[in-house]
Amino acid sequence: MFDTATLPSAPGCYQFFDKGGTIIYVGKAKNLKKRVSSYFQKKDHDRKTQSLVASIARISVVVTNTETEAFLLENNLIKKHQPKYNIDLKDAKRYAYIELTREPFPRIGIARRTGAGESVYFGPFVSAAERDELVRIVRKIFLIRSCRRLPKRACLRHHLNTCSAPCVGAITQEEYQRQVDRAAELLKGKSTELLHMLREEMAGYSAREEYEKALSVRNQIGAVTRLSERQHVERPKETDQDVIGYTISDDTVYLMVFSVEKGLLMGKQEYSFDNREDFFEEFLVQYYADRVPPSELILSHEVDEALAGYLSERKGKAVHITVPKIGEKKKLLDLVQKNLEYAFLKNEMKTKDLQASLGLADSPEVIECFDISHLSGTAMVGSMVQFRNGVPDKKNYRRFQIKTVEGIDDFASIAEIVKRRYDRLIREDRELPDLIIIDGGKGQLSAAGESLRDLDLTIPVIALAKQEEDVYLPGEVLPRKLDPKGMALHYLQEIRDEAHRFAITYNRLLRKKTAVGSSGSSGSKRKKKNGA
Repeated sequence: MFDTATLPSAPGCYQFFDKGGTIIYVGKAKNLKKRVSSYFQKKDHDRKTQSLVASIARISVVVTNTETEAFLLENNLIKKHQPKYNIDLKDAKRYAYIELTREPFPRIGIARRTGAGESVYFGPFVSAAERDELVRIVRKIFLIRSCRRLPKRACLRHHLNTCSAPCVGAITQEEYQRQVDRAAELLKGKSTELLHMLREEMAGYSAREEYEKALSVRNQIGAVTRLSERQHVERPKETDQDVIGYTISDDTVYLMVFSVEKGLLMGKQEYSFDNREDFFEEFLVQYYADRVPPSELILSHEVDEALAGYLSERKGKAVHITVPKIGEKKKLLDLVQKNLEYAFLKNEMKTKDLQASLGLADSPEVIECFDISHLSGTAMVGSMVQFRNGVPDKKNYRRFQIKTVEGIDDFASIAEIVKRRYDRLIREDRELPDLIIIDGGKGQLSAAGESLRDLDLTIPVIALAKQEEDVYLPGEVLPRKLDPKGMALHYLQEIRDEAHRFAITYNRLLRKKTAVGSSGSSGSKRKKKNGA
């Protein structure tokens, strides 16, 4: 039903839509192709997943740079769209932050949302287990308190040497704040600077022969070094951004807008339209006519200064336009480009991959595939499906009743329908395909090739055998093995399976008509007998 072969083997989020265009499920994946394919390959889904799969009418994906970004994007999309089949965790409004309060003796803890100046926040974190472990380690390294109120006597944590006990004056406020500042540096991801500072401090203690303090700092250095290797924190940014990229193919513009809010990717919008001069500026004017522009637009090239002024007027304050060449913003543009290729050009990509895999001189834009279906030699029928530019062209599907073959003879049946199809196209002076696919092996391929030679046609023709998915080409003794994970073989399988489905549907229709006809004849005979 869905062509998952063209999905990227990259991290990201996928969205399932129903027939009405409503998002019914949002998921994340380390490998989008593998994860999305699993929905349609597995047969043992639970009832809810079966219901989900049955409701899917369209699939959309967003590629991310990392799996962590996929987690964050998934959370934002679920909160925004509240899909029917996602779990509704009403108490989990956002991924949690690590909080350092601004008290005389700050404490460290976990916050569900950020406040306005009362504390310093780090995150959000996509893994609760990782977040909790980080809090535990930071407390242990820097001996920061976690209690909501300072007790009047030292608690068990002080006796376990995991808190410096400011509650009983075991540490001065100045020294305690120094430890808090170091914890903040680590949570900001500045472990290199922190390690340099700690090493200098340890050297100073050693020079003054304060070995106990030197040992304590050395332990901190070891802990920070280990922690820096596993720390994954994303710091929120204040600026909202739209990242806009486009590509042009066959005189059509394919354009995508990524919306980034406070450093988090919130979603994408896709557009396609005819290419013409100044299309980009025209798009920007229309796009922001009914929505407030963000604080920053990240674009692939400069635009007219007057347009920047128009956008600033719409927003009520300056809109900055950035054309990055390097850095994080350039990576965002590259990510849009990657998503453009998968969203709009996947059919072109799989067609080119098929051309390369088969060694064809021309791109197979129009492909026709033949299949034979019968039930123990009865209701022998043939089908032909046509794919154009990577997608089914159902108005050009054809069905054949076998007329010249008696009994079960797939070879002769293939020869008949191939000859009938292209004899008619020649007589009517209609377009011929770029590639012909036969569902079968060497025998079916040979029969089709003979019919084409009788018509003096040199259309490339191949056969795809079901069991081993071997591809047979004329003149090659051994079958050609295509990459089982590649676009080319998946495209061939998609076409072959569609031809098989179409043939079986026609076969069942004929058998049903035959059964109804037989039932009607028997009824007539019984009626005459009763009447006599």
